[in-house]
Amino acid sequence: MHKHASFNIKIIMKKLNFGIVGCGRIANRHAIHINSLGNLTAVCDIDINKANKFGDQYNCNIYDDIDKLLNNEKDIDVISICTPNGLHSDHAIKSLNKGFHVLVEKPMALNVHDCGEMIKTAERANKRLFIVKQNRFNPPVIKVKDLLDNKKLGKVFSFQLNCFWNRNDNYYNKSYWKGTNDLDGGILYTQFSHFIDLLYFFFGEVIKSYSFSNNYNHNETIDFDDTIVSILYFYSGIIGTINCTINSYDKNMEGSLTIFGEKGTVKIGGQYLNELEYQNIKGIDKIVVDKGNPPNNYGEYVGSMSNHYDVYKNVIETINGKGVIMTNCYDGLMTVQIIDKIYNSNERLHL
Repeated sequence: MHKHASFNIKIIMKKLNFGIVGCGRIANRHAIHINSLGNLTAVCDIDINKANKFGDQYNCNIYDDIDKLLNNEKDIDVISICTPNGLHSDHAIKSLNKGFHVLVEKPMALNVHDCGEMIKTAERANKRLFIVKQNRFNPPVIKVKDLLDNKKLGKVFSFQLNCFWNRNDNYYNKSYWKGTNDLDGGILYTQFSHFIDLLYFFFGEVIKSYSFSNNYNHNETIDFDDTIVSILYFYSGIIGTINCTINSYDKNMEGSLTIFGEKGTVKIGGQYLNELEYQNIKGIDKIVVDKGNPPNNYGEYVGSMSNHYDVYKNVIETINGKGVIMTNCYDGLMTVQIIDKIYNSNERLHL
């Protein structure tokens, strides 16, 4: 062989097998993108009727108990956790201990302790623990993150985050877990954790917060408050306010984040952080943002932008050694930590 001979080695990406635990509404979004990039092998739900319908639709093995799935499906690479929020940690830890990589829907868990236990289990098992944070893939979010990383806004002073959505009584009455403290956790966990995640993604850790909240319009349906206003102070010196409610009349109104810096001001807006609504940046004429994906549509209501394809693409590339993890377990922990600080600093109004 000639000593100067060169070889073009093509690394083939392994097509991964997935299992889904929890066959609720978001699971269908996962299944579609799993089958576009890998193989959906098995599904599980304690409601066997849901599991049967879902499994038949996607032609895969069906279980009504997570332990049965984990014990029998040896060819699965990744378990996707789509169960109620309060079950995420238990189901993730079981899956990791059985030797599977895990992808957890938002939020990672409902408290910092459970997040820590999930991380420790993943490290002991030498397995990857991914968290779904699809708003990081929104085109305007990508553009603003680039501006921040390259100091195009200069020193950032402050921000304002507005989350004005609608979740009516019917939304809660149709579910056994939504609206409960133990399984839902509150609007910052179920509706707005993706928005809180972007605060960490952009600005880092929070030192302290001070908040006010009240349940104005859902006293008969939920265990927690439907509106919260908070002031946050970050280690970076940035201060900001968040204003979150599920009382926007009839439908979602907006999800927006405005950032004020010494060299520019930008606002990511629309209903789902899907538009660059305002930009005035020193030395930059105009940033053009690609149109993003539509929001997840659940019939009577809609959620955040549907970027689960990018989430799964990143999971597969990372496990195959061809990519860098977009949202790791520590990022998931930081989001929960910020929410925890907001709720723990909260003063509930008595009107």
